[in-house]
Amino acid sequence: MFRLFRTLLLPVILLIGANSTALAAMDSSALERIQERGQLILGTSGNMPSMTQVGEDGKVSGFDIDLALAMASLMEVELVIEQLPFGELLAGLEAGKVDVVISNMTITPKRNLSVAFVGPYLTSGKCIVSKDENLARLDPASGANVENVKLAVLKGSTSEDVARELLTGVTVVTVDSFADAAQMVKNDEVGGVLTDYPICKATIMQNPDAGFVALFSLLTYEPIGIALPANDAQFINWTENFLRRLEGTDTLQALSERWFGSAAR
Repeated sequence: MFRLFRTLLLPVILLIGANSTALAAMDSSALERIQERGQLILGTSGNMPSMTQVGEDGKVSGFDIDLALAMASLMEVELVIEQLPFGELLAGLEAGKVDVVISNMTITPKRNLSVAFVGPYLTSGKCIVSKDENLARLDPASGANVENVKLAVLKGSTSEDVARELLTGVTVVTVDSFADAAQMVKNDEVGGVLTDYPICKATIMQNPDAGFVALFSLLTYEPIGIALPANDAQFINWTENFLRRLEGTDTLQALSERWFGSAAR
């Protein structure tokens, strides 16, 4: 009887041990892995000037990159930048391809179902960059019926959601980068670009002779946050304290003035 009991019990013991090992691996904080690796791997799109952008030298820079550099510095590790299409960033975070996502990403209830967010580190809103002042003054929240108007939006962004849900009749043209969108407005291929406030401002600053106009009225509420792996209390807590430190030392304001010419929140 004892031998039979031991024979039946052994697989259960082995299964419990295997599950305990798996759970222990899952419970280990991302901070531990980052420290052991000596690298903080950032996921960013690199196509949202002046938040995250790729220069002629191929290097990624911007407000979000400086924010990530500050994180890596306080962790005393190297920052490694993994550039991914905007729509693939959260999947990369969930798969463990990156440790953190900082890419002008709006905190939304839908996104928050799959990942954790800390912030916002700045608040923004929608605006339209256009050559047409009347179009630039259009309020996406008005539910206006916009016939025969084409608007460019970044694929997978909240701007695409706003355009499709609130601007009845508008033709939505998705793009992979705001440089492409700005060029389309210049060439009169689309009437304007619907995007976030910092991107509007940067687009106008980078195209001073294009005749662009925009209404910076923060038409919608866009809380921009740092995306982290779900269920990692230590990493979330560390990042919350990190942002409090930056706010307390006016570092966020300094970054806003560097990249936007004024505070962005």
